[in-house]
Amino acid sequence: MKSPSATLLAEVRTFRQNYPEVRYVDLIALDIPGHFYGKRYPVDMLEKVAAGSPLKLPQNAVLLGAQGGLFKIGDYCFNDGDPDANRRLVPGTLKPVSWESQPLGQMLITSDGTEAPIEFEPREVLTKVLERLHHKGIHPVVAFELEFYLFDKKLDDGLPQFARDPLSDDADDQPNLHIERLSRFSDVLDDMAQTAKAQGIDITVITAEIGPGQFEINFCHCDDGLRAADWAALFCRSTRGVALKHGYRASFMAKPYLQFPGSGMHVHVSLYDGAGNNVLAAHQQQPLRHAVAGCLALLPHCMPIFSPNHNAFRRLGGTVNAATRASWGFEDRDACVRIPESDPRNLRIEHRLASADANPYLVLAAILAGLEHGLETRQEPIAPLNEDRSSGTDFPVDMLDAVRAMQHQSVVRDKLGAEFVDVYCENKRQDHLAFQQEISAREYRWFL
Repeated sequence: MKSPSATLLAEVRTFRQNYPEVRYVDLIALDIPGHFYGKRYPVDMLEKVAAGSPLKLPQNAVLLGAQGGLFKIGDYCFNDGDPDANRRLVPGTLKPVSWESQPLGQMLITSDGTEAPIEFEPREVLTKVLERLHHKGIHPVVAFELEFYLFDKKLDDGLPQFARDPLSDDADDQPNLHIERLSRFSDVLDDMAQTAKAQGIDITVITAEIGPGQFEINFCHCDDGLRAADWAALFCRSTRGVALKHGYRASFMAKPYLQFPGSGMHVHVSLYDGAGNNVLAAHQQQPLRHAVAGCLALLPHCMPIFSPNHNAFRRLGGTVNAATRASWGFEDRDACVRIPESDPRNLRIEHRLASADANPYLVLAAILAGLEHGLETRQEPIAPLNEDRSSGTDFPVDMLDAVRAMQHQSVVRDKLGAEFVDVYCENKRQDHLAFQQEISAREYRWFL
């Protein structure tokens, strides 16, 4: 078996042979709000990193706010000297970038697996949850589904404009589920799909959604939770880049139009034991009920993860298939936790609450923590919506209330890490307060 450095070195050298025109590679990682940060490395220096040379970036880069600023969070950012922290290359993620004007490569980096991982790095949070489940003999299989909107590349006084229909040059302002929309926008959608595949992302179905210019792309089920979340993160980056190349903006914003459906991140999760048996299907599906109960119990305390910004809360209780309470049901898209019809081998939950702009590592970590909690406590869930349309428990619908519900919840702190919870909640609180520090035209219109 090759050593990690030998495997990485072979990957870099193979990449250089296949793409000799590439001189630089973007080394990227996801911060708390779900944006990529990193460095652009000369490809020859990348060989040295692959061979074992240190790769360091500021630890506090993970703490950037939604607009890139730093907030004082405990002793971080302003009282810690802004230290560097080690990162490592993620094997198998070195791929070409086709949407830029010059030949580039990109590769994921992370602190997980280093001697001193950053406790609040999203990928490290998910790594700890997965390792704990694996030690219990539980192996998740995961599939993400992401909705997004296409807009015209140019904004109108800062406001989005409907995507232009390439056949008629009219605005695509009619919400529909018609297959013809896939044909009309086939050039950009095909490029998105092919680019995703070139990034190693295993995508499947493309759907025209209800909103004008809204689409959904599904990923294959993956038996590596980290890789599944990597796919979701990388897909957002490549999709935005491809859209710009074609004269559009692609956005995963949760609720760009009040009158049309928001964009969600749906996550399918099944659990298997070491022999490949579906844990949720055992004993007449009793573990499934326990897992659902655990998800619903932690859901109100993980809302800052599922709805990570002010706009994301606008999506809740919206026009179509957006839950207003923590609920579950069989084949019911109004539920937060849906149980799709399937055979026992493929029995799974579909968690539908997260917005499309949520951090995929943290969303999956929170979902798995809920499943784990349910299997441990073995509680019965509330009635499914199929039996009682009013069934459900309330969850916070405001960021400050959501942060208060999350920060001191003992199970969430235990499952996701107390240090992470404190840092994340303060990051979201400060982001929300910073967002409020601007007087809108409407405010003048109402109160001047």
